[in-house]
Amino acid sequence: MAGMTRRNLLAAAPALYLGKAAAADKIVIACIGVRGRAGHLMRGFASMPDIEIATLVDIDERQFEPALKSLAEKGRKAPRTTGDFRRVLDDKSIDAVVVGTPDHWHAIPSIMACQAGKHVYVEKPCSHNLREGQAMLAAARKHDRVMQVGIQSRSGRHFAEALEYIRSGALGKVTFARGWETARQKSIGHPADADPPAGVDYDMWLGPAPKRRFNPNRFHSNWRWFFDYGTGDLGNDGVHRIDYARRALEAGFTGMGKKLPEWPTAVAAAGGKHFFDDDQEWPDNSIVTWDYPGALLTYEMRIWTGSKMEGEEEGGAVYGENGHVVIGNTGWRAFGPKGEPLPRKGGQSSNDEHDPAHKRDFADAIRNHRRPNCDIAIGHVSSSMTHLGNIAWRVDRKLKFDAAKQEFVGDEEANRLLGRTYRAPWVLPRV
Repeated sequence: MAGMTRRNLLAAAPALYLGKAAAADKIVIACIGVRGRAGHLMRGFASMPDIEIATLVDIDERQFEPALKSLAEKGRKAPRTTGDFRRVLDDKSIDAVVVGTPDHWHAIPSIMACQAGKHVYVEKPCSHNLREGQAMLAAARKHDRVMQVGIQSRSGRHFAEALEYIRSGALGKVTFARGWETARQKSIGHPADADPPAGVDYDMWLGPAPKRRFNPNRFHSNWRWFFDYGTGDLGNDGVHRIDYARRALEAGFTGMGKKLPEWPTAVAAAGGKHFFDDDQEWPDNSIVTWDYPGALLTYEMRIWTGSKMEGEEEGGAVYGENGHVVIGNTGWRAFGPKGEPLPRKGGQSSNDEHDPAHKRDFADAIRNHRRPNCDIAIGHVSSSMTHLGNIAWRVDRKLKFDAAKQEFVGDEEANRLLGRTYRAPWVLPRV
């Protein structure tokens, strides 16, 4: 560092953070997963001129042709392809990875990417269980990496407007918030076990999950409805709406001059498979409650009907003595103490706006060496709220949660579900 002035050192810092010669260079990424939501992420990053997609990773080689075609249509050169994400970690030219895999494959590549010096964009929920989220947060901090969780509302304009209004104290005393999901899902039926399709590395797809025969329901798209791989609709869509409600409750407490604790003190859940006759393991009806000192947050999920709540198919709301605020996916509305609509400015934005903004925030956080809008510390708490709710449902009792110890009080069965058993050779990396 001889001859390096303070000005030169500051100028070089972003370049060192990128692992490149100049901060003005493109951010080089690899996409781990290219189908479904992962494909949406891939195409979104491909639309950003300062992003270069160097490698695509997928255990299903059938997905590469359509993925490469979609990138070519955006004028992008063909990236390399591989079925093993570890090849990406060995590539020092790659600055960041985008993890769009099923939930059970979020933590291991994200942690290993941090250990390899790479930044991470990981879809929601960030983890399959609370212990994984803890390890992901620890890895991001230890290795000083940006880790953005895909809760895109954290970069949405109308969400920020709603929270600013709530923080003003307009609602008075606030003690209750709720989120909900009524968007209708479909039955997945009872297909028979079969052989994996040609071109699929099924053992790699299973990864840390238990060995089972291949079944189409336990693969693309429908994996989310099974304990081994997903977190049900509570983690699938619920994590977004729970985050709406949690942020709104936080803002309501700020409006009262108070601070909402980061973690709830207790959780309870009720529900079951009441509608669908199919292979799904998670409930299609459920109500979850999280206790906080002086407040209650609830989530209602019924994925078999399109009936709206508060005029929204999916949303969150916070209630105070002087009125309430409803936050939907594309706008927000304020109401007075008798439920009368109140006038307010702004209040509209769409996923077409805040989804690209979330990706842009990730890139800017890397360049500017800062925490992103949905830093892993934020995404871990919102994701873990879904995990806590799922555990309460599985053990069928109210659970007290010790935030300092990050475990349930006096309940060994529930505490075992805070983590999982990993199938060799895959284990959660030590951080």
